[in-house]
Amino acid sequence: MSNTGNGPMPRQIPYIIANEGCERFSFYGMRNILTPFLLSTLLLFVPLADRASEAKHVFHTFVIGVYFFPLLGGWLADRWFGKYNTVFWFSLIYVAGHACLAFFEDNLKGFYFGLFLIAFGSGGIKPLVAAFVGDQFDQTNKNRAKLVYDAFYWIINFGSFFASLLMPVFLRDYGPAVAFGIPGILMAIATLVFWLGKRKYIHVPPAAPNPNSFSSVARTALMSKQPGQSRPGLMMAGVGALGAVASLCMAPQWGFVIAACLALVLVLAFGGIGVSMQLDRARGLHSDEAVEGVRSVLRILIVFAMVTPFHSLFDQKASTWIVQANAMNSPLLNIVGWEFTLLPAQMQAVNPILVMLLIPFNNLALYPIMRAIGITPTPLRRMGMGIALAGVSWIVIGMIQLQMDGGDKVSILWQLLPYALLTLGEVLVSATGLEFAYSQAPVPMKGIILSFWYLAITVGNLWVLIVNAGVKNDAVSAYIAGSGMGVIAFQMFFFAAFALLVAAIFALYAIRYKMVDNYRADTAKTA
Repeated sequence: MSNTGNGPMPRQIPYIIANEGCERFSFYGMRNILTPFLLSTLLLFVPLADRASEAKHVFHTFVIGVYFFPLLGGWLADRWFGKYNTVFWFSLIYVAGHACLAFFEDNLKGFYFGLFLIAFGSGGIKPLVAAFVGDQFDQTNKNRAKLVYDAFYWIINFGSFFASLLMPVFLRDYGPAVAFGIPGILMAIATLVFWLGKRKYIHVPPAAPNPNSFSSVARTALMSKQPGQSRPGLMMAGVGALGAVASLCMAPQWGFVIAACLALVLVLAFGGIGVSMQLDRARGLHSDEAVEGVRSVLRILIVFAMVTPFHSLFDQKASTWIVQANAMNSPLLNIVGWEFTLLPAQMQAVNPILVMLLIPFNNLALYPIMRAIGITPTPLRRMGMGIALAGVSWIVIGMIQLQMDGGDKVSILWQLLPYALLTLGEVLVSATGLEFAYSQAPVPMKGIILSFWYLAITVGNLWVLIVNAGVKNDAVSAYIAGSGMGVIAFQMFFFAAFALLVAAIFALYAIRYKMVDNYRADTAKTA
């Protein structure tokens, strides 16, 4: 009988899951108190009217770094050091970054250097842990991978829940040194646990230099000449390059982060279009398998590009939504005799607790119901629904903001509804995205393709920086004033419309996308 893919669960998985839980506690522990710390302590020298905007700028610049450096980590792992070694050494840099946050709580440059180290270390390992999970599976047990990815995403949110609940209290009661130090200790434990499983893991070795790699095939496609034909793809890539140079020249006006990230987007977008226009010219010089592999990657990147608006909306729950919560009333709550009021940053704990509930709910109820009525919950359908739900959540949060702008006193508990909608969207997009990215990536490029998945988050946060900068423009400010809405409410409805528009386009593309199966065909050796 043929192998069905339902073999036993790999025994080394608990080490990776435990590592991920501790690492996520450390990351979300510091991330979820970053905006409150910036507003209350580090940015006190900034005028009050500009402080919230500056805090958002710092926060989203940090997130951009976190999700940009996966490009480096994925390349180093795939070509040189392997996933295990890259994760381990970047984890040590990550720990050093946490130490800087704890020691330099009142030193702007020292604190920002710590943020850079965390972005560098966290970003470097981010695409690799998920891919490392996938490496532990082959064709004999590939059907178990979905359960593990769900568990993987569940443990992420388990760590995030307790970090979101506890770290704001530690920041308030014990100060930033303790509040930023505890996540550092958890990251050190995460590194130790990962190291303890070293001899039990399946280690897929780095790929040798490959003449049929993505970059080689793409370069051949762009540069190849055909008798009597021009090179429109190369011209298209050239337009992207010129646009990137122009973007970098605008760095003094836009800021380096916006200019550099936009330059990268232009190179990738126009370069990808150019390669697709001339891809068949690489046939003969490269294998048909390699050419089709590049075509597959380009199709994946289109999906990733359309997920970027979701990330624009989702990551602002730790910035824009906290700023809103700071101006809301927090009623006295009583749970079995324990009286307390919620801190604004603690509202983020709603997100992970709902994720832990919604993942099993989706698997046990929602998806079976969809199948029963004849709708197959494919990864792309789930992701499209998630983007749309994120847009709806921002309509709700925008309506709340309108009430506040109108002078009404609004309870912080009203944020529960948009958090619930956004979280359901997150489960449908992010949990599915990990599964989708690994299954669709050609074997030699799994690390780097997952890096592109995380790069989509960088681009999502880039849109936030661009919109925040745009509302400072005199013409845009005048338009917003004429709309009768405040700036924050206008931005909320803008992002909602952005997500809903892209969700509609995503649905059309999903109809044409053909899924592939790129799990390993044979078992690698343990080291």
